[in-house]
Amino acid sequence: MLNPSTAKAVIDHALFLGADFAELFVEHHQSNSVQLISGEIDKINSGIDFGIGIRLFFGFKVLYGYTNSTDEEELKRVTSLLAAKDKRDQIVNAGSLNLNRFTNKHSCQLPLSQDANMAAKIAFLRQADEAARAENEKISQFIGNIGQREQQIEIFNSEGLHIGDTRHYTRISANAVAQNGSEQSTGYEAPGAFTGWEFNSKVDPKQLGQDVAKQAMVKLFADACPSGEMPVIIGNGFGGVIFHEACGHLLETTSVAKKASVFYDKMGETIANSVVNAVDDGTMVNEWGSINIDDEGMETQRTQLIKDGKLTSFMVDRMGGMKTGFAPTGSGRRQSYKFAPTSRMRNTFIEPGDSSLDDMLAGVERGIYAKKMGGGSVQPGTGEFNFAVQEAYLVENGKITKPLKSATLISTGPKVLKEISMVGNDFALAAGMCGSVSGSVPTTVGQAALKVDNILVGGGN
Repeated sequence: MLNPSTAKAVIDHALFLGADFAELFVEHHQSNSVQLISGEIDKINSGIDFGIGIRLFFGFKVLYGYTNSTDEEELKRVTSLLAAKDKRDQIVNAGSLNLNRFTNKHSCQLPLSQDANMAAKIAFLRQADEAARAENEKISQFIGNIGQREQQIEIFNSEGLHIGDTRHYTRISANAVAQNGSEQSTGYEAPGAFTGWEFNSKVDPKQLGQDVAKQAMVKLFADACPSGEMPVIIGNGFGGVIFHEACGHLLETTSVAKKASVFYDKMGETIANSVVNAVDDGTMVNEWGSINIDDEGMETQRTQLIKDGKLTSFMVDRMGGMKTGFAPTGSGRRQSYKFAPTSRMRNTFIEPGDSSLDDMLAGVERGIYAKKMGGGSVQPGTGEFNFAVQEAYLVENGKITKPLKSATLISTGPKVLKEISMVGNDFALAAGMCGSVSGSVPTTVGQAALKVDNILVGGGN
């Protein structure tokens, strides 16, 4: 996408101006989405974006800018503007750029650039819509969306790196609304994968429509959730969002380097119950949060964050590594060329244990089964969180008894890690998008069901 001779000339110019490190991030991004509302196709959107991000290091200072031009003089002009305050002319040239190669672990048979497969996508959404409405007459609305995108990247830096990759993403979302008089409730699922449109073969549109309709119906006639501190069993899959938000961000050098994380000085210490083992893994084949290389050009890896309750690693980008002394983990990520990369999660999850759901339920006299988690808010630095439960049930004397609505879980990441006493064997992953200072990136959360011995539950009662 960018002539290597142009890239080297710009990098040499950055070093001449005094930069300790220079990097070019080139991106061509193509996207397509189709949305169905009220049984009709509402929107079909497509777009192409191209740009080049320029990042310079002056010691621990990071300067970043971008342009849509591949012209050498324009790239040098942006570089000069960035370096203006720190300019210290020196005769330094980068070494020769060498094209790095790697093994692509992630197959793609139906990329967006070859065919948008629009007819098949529309048929998929119509089937999901029909299945949701057929589930119950009280399903008043169904909204479905299919998004597919293709991101080509190329990275050059002053250490001689030249590497590129093409990334394929497909995600399907379904939202059902149930209504009874003035009462409304919703059901939502949004599976995704790091692959092309062939992902649809793993998602049954009828089952997807039925699942979100059933979720909506369960809550429509549910009782209000009781409040107070009690044991809670958090379901598998998207239940991992609590670890991601309340703990995962605290293990990124984005916060660790600034000592804005309660874990910044806890390496090697016990921070969780011994049953907790947590991983951030960018290598999982075709998973939504996977990558071959990160956005700094480093091959991704599997990073063991917590082992038997002890903190064993952070997620580290280049600058985070320079500031903390920890080795980079292939975790430097960004939304696009408009953002400088920082340490970010990929596929982040608590590893499965050996307990069954029945084992966990048996020890609960009165508590909550949070089968499916929803969204929430987290206080950066402390991990204090407030998460809504999308689908919840009351547990009495070891049995699930009735559905509940308006359930909220309130605690802190460090506290909840120590309250986990059992981890299940029903491991699952779920796709999501994660926002931070380097924009919004695809991430996967996950876990088996797990038992939290004591957590504050907010509810309608």
